[in-house]
Amino acid sequence: MPNTPPTGLRPAASRRAPQQDRSRATRRKLLDAAVECLVEMGWTGSTVTVVAERAGVSRGAAQHHFPTRESLITAAVEHVTRVRAAEIERELERLEIGTLPTEAVVELIVSWFIGVPFRAALELWVAASADPQLRELVVPLEARTGRMVHRAAVELLGVDESVPGVREMIQATLDMARGLGLANLLTDDSRRRRRIVRQWARVLDTALAPARVVSST
Repeated sequence: MPNTPPTGLRPAASRRAPQQDRSRATRRKLLDAAVECLVEMGWTGSTVTVVAERAGVSRGAAQHHFPTRESLITAAVEHVTRVRAAEIERELERLEIGTLPTEAVVELIVSWFIGVPFRAALELWVAASADPQLRELVVPLEARTGRMVHRAAVELLGVDESVPGVREMIQATLDMARGLGLANLLTDDSRRRRRIVRQWARVLDTALAPARVVSST
């Protein structure tokens, strides 16, 4: 006869699975709550206690996953960045690269710098500028994010980045998009933003024409 565990007992792996699921769910709640707190209360107000309360978990449970506020908030921004990166990847897969009008591409790039992920990251940047320990955690994260959005912009615009001046135009586009995101923090800047996007698209069409890999329609 096959060996079977006694009645009422389950293999250790089966017992661990629900525990791991609960652990992942708790971690996700904490990360989502941390992003919300960072956007609403800033770095100063986003303590472990406040985040744990928002997430509906105990402070002890929060500190089990994230021993310090720095580790919690940095993980939260990394989490929301991964979510946004996945969205950008889906956009790249869905869109026919190099065929979008330049204005539509610029509008899409600007959208990456408007909304909750950007606001959360901005709060972290401000705090990191005055905290060397936090800065060490944030700088590598921002470098990865920067490379990801840069690559996406190159693909969407359908250009050869090895052509002189192209990399600088891509960076200028991202810097402009970041600035428009900042301008939108206090008031709805959509009307002025549309005019700027339209004009910058004209500039890009001229500047990037020699570097087009796929002709846009």
